Amino acid sequence: MGVVLAPQWLLPSFVRSVQGAGATASPDEIRAVGEDLIDRWCGPGRHFHTLKHLTDVLARVDELAEETHEPELVRLAAWYHGAVFDAAERASYANRGGEDEVASAALARVQLGALGVPDRAVSRVSALVIALTRHAPVAGDFDCAVLCDADLAMLAAEPQRYKAYLHEVREEYAHLPLEDYVRARVRILHKLLARVALFVSPLGSAWEEPARQNIGAELHRLEKELALLEGARAAAETGTATGTGTGDPEDGPSSVVDADGTPVAGPEGTGDPTTGTRRDG
Repeated sequence: MGVVLAPQWLLPSFVRSVQGAGATASPDEIRAVGEDLIDRWCGPGRHFHTLKHLTDVLARVDELAEETHEPELVRLAAWYHGAVFDAAERASYANRGGEDEVASAALARVQLGALGVPDRAVSRVSALVIALTRHAPVAGDFDCAVLCDADLAMLAAEPQRYKAYLHEVREEYAHLPLEDYVRARVRILHKLLARVALFVSPLGSAWEEPARQNIGAELHRLEKELALLEGARAAAETGTATGTGTGDPEDGPSSVVDADGTPVAGPEGTGDPTTGTRRDG
């Protein structure tokens, strides 16, 4: 069971949050649901969206908790935001980007409802989870702002951790074509930098500068990499047309790819800032 991999504080914290949300179920019933969620976060195919990501988001929520109105509901939304995950090629190209917020929100409704959490609280947790498809909270929704900022906090990680994050997400989407992957990631980074603010909660604003530095450095590298990829592809296509190349993908530009990689899904759409996967409107 995934629970054996979890920090000792994690499952008790889930029980407290569910009880704080008004559940009528017994502690044992709540723990059983928490164990199921931990197992989900430890599931196959995850490299970045793992139990470590969950605990990181929960820690960031705690850092920003004084800005929330209903902190236990924000914590429960963090628990559920990546509970349903599928990094398979078909899912990625269907714009779900691994973390399926809609399915995760539906799971929250079923499980929290079964634990006796009041309908209003269940609906609120579900809405917070779905809001992470865009990371664009409505003005004045402080709980949603905190959750979005906590989920995006990895963008402000120190450089070595940021590089590891890029590698981990690339591993989750290793089946995606390299040039499409880099091109879409470049587009998403441009969109991120064009935002007035990446972090909207007052305390989260401290992450703005380091996040922009990380994104800017990644963008600079990827734009050079993309030029090499496009140039190598054009040369291969020209060689094939003139009979001087094989057209074999092994003749392509994979040797110019930096080892850390970057995440993306399709050629168009609005991306999930933490994964670089597309989400069309």
